[in-house]
Amino acid sequence: MSKSRSEQMVERLRNMQAAAPDIEASAVVSVDGLIMASALQQGVEEDRVSAMSAAMLSLGERISNELGRAGLEQVYIKGDAGSIVLTSVGEEAVLTALARHEAKLGLIFLEMRRAAEDLTKLVG
Repeated sequence: MSKSRSEQMVERLRNMQAAAPDIEASAVVSVDGLIMASALQQGVEEDRVSAMSAAMLSLGERISNELGRAGLEQVYIKGDAGSIVLTSVGEEAVLTALARHEAKLGLIFLEMRRAAEDLTKLVG
């Protein structure tokens, strides 16, 4: 029996997290703010993550366009307890990753880019 698109996305998220262990959680969210697939930690509300991810991507795109930096690739947020990185997945979705404070960002950016390329095929 073949896996559903959602199951394939979750598997890809888990593979990304295995390749970059500093990623604590991740999700694929539609630009409308609906969760498509997730590998989030226990206690994290999918609905809140999805809505905020879509809003941040939209805001990032608007800022990028307004300031003449069109072609948004990612949004990076750094906090005291870690980082949040958002990367677009084609035109229809965003990949969100929560990373540990001491994370190696180069590895995270690389693995997210690879995952986004694979996920684009599943989203479309």
